[in-house]
Amino acid sequence: MSATREPMIQVRELTKHFPITSGILLQHQVGAVKAVDGVSFDVFKGETLGIVGESGCGKSTTARLLVRLLEPTSGEVLFDGRDVARLSREPLKALRRDVQMVFQDPYSSLNPRRRVGTIIGEPFVIHGLCPDREERKRKVQDLMDRVGLNPEHYNRYPHEFSGGQRQRIGVARAIALEPKVLIADEPVSALDVSIQAQVLNLLQRLQREMGLTLIFIAHDLSVVRHMCDRVAVMYLGKVVELAPGDELYSRPRHPYTGALLSAVPVPDPPAEGEHRERFLLSGDVPSPANPPSACRFHTRCPKAQQRCSEEEPPLERKSGSGEEALTACHFPLTPDEAAARLPPALTR
Repeated sequence: MSATREPMIQVRELTKHFPITSGILLQHQVGAVKAVDGVSFDVFKGETLGIVGESGCGKSTTARLLVRLLEPTSGEVLFDGRDVARLSREPLKALRRDVQMVFQDPYSSLNPRRRVGTIIGEPFVIHGLCPDREERKRKVQDLMDRVGLNPEHYNRYPHEFSGGQRQRIGVARAIALEPKVLIADEPVSALDVSIQAQVLNLLQRLQREMGLTLIFIAHDLSVVRHMCDRVAVMYLGKVVELAPGDELYSRPRHPYTGALLSAVPVPDPPAEGEHRERFLLSGDVPSPANPPSACRFHTRCPKAQQRCSEEEPPLERKSGSGEEALTACHFPLTPDEAAARLPPALTR
C-alpha cells in the first residue's frame, strides 16, 4: 500500500529499563537491563514499517511500549498527537480500539478455556459494543470468514485448531474493532513455511482492504523484504539504521545491517559466485545490563576505530544516502563493501 507522509505514530527517545534487584525482598536496585534505550522513529499512515534485529535487541519490548502493555521509563509515543505514556485509563482504553496487536505465539496468546467465538468477540464486550448476543455472533462469524476460518467452528476451543488457524484467530480478534494500526510481533515465526506465506498474504490483504498502518516485527529478513516499505534495524536497544526497504537491502550503510544481510541463506549457494565475502562478527552480543560505551556495536564491528568507543554516533543521513535513509555509524559501509557481502538475490 502506498503511504502518505502523515505520521500516524511518532516515537521520541523511547526508553525502557528493567531494574535488577537484590536482597531477600528484592528491594535494592543494583542495575538495570537497558532493553530499549533512546529509540526514535516515525510510522507513516498506510505504510508497513519493519523492525528487525537478533534476539534480545528490543524489538518486542518496543512493540509493547507502543501499545503501553509496558510502562516506558522515559520518552514519548505520540499517536495522533497524544502521548500514549501519559493517557489515563479511559483515554488509553479508547486508544486501544485504534492500535491492536497480533502476538508471536498462537498457542499461548489464546485462552485455552474459552471458545473461539468468545475470544474473537471479547473486544466488543470490553468496549461496550454490540451488546446483542446474536448480532455479536454474526459479527464474529463474519470476522472468522474474513480471515479464512470456517464460521461454523464458532464454538470450538483453541486446541482444536492448527497453529496457522490459531494465528488467524488472533488476527480476527485484532481487527474486530477496525483499528488504524496493527502491530504484528513476529506473527509467523512459530509457523511452518507454507503456513507463513498464507498468514503474510492475509495481513497484506487486510491492510489493503482496511487501510491499515502496519508495524511488522521479525528476524527473518526475507519476510521483512516481502512485507515492508521501510525497515528499522535494532541492536542492543537502539536503532542503528532506518531506511526504505529497497535501499536498505541493496545498499546497507551500517556494518551490523551488512552482517545481517550477509547471513541470509540462498537456495543455490554455488550461484552466489566465489567473490562473495562473509561479514563475520567477532565475540558475543554484550549484555544489555552492561552495554558498551558510545557505539554499542564497536566491540564486534570489523570497521571500529577509537572514535567508536568514545563518541556515540547519531542516527542521521550519510553522504550518498537517500533522503529517508538514516544510519548511526561513524564509518559506514561503502557501496563496494556492501556489494561484496550481499547475496546476489538481495541486490537484484
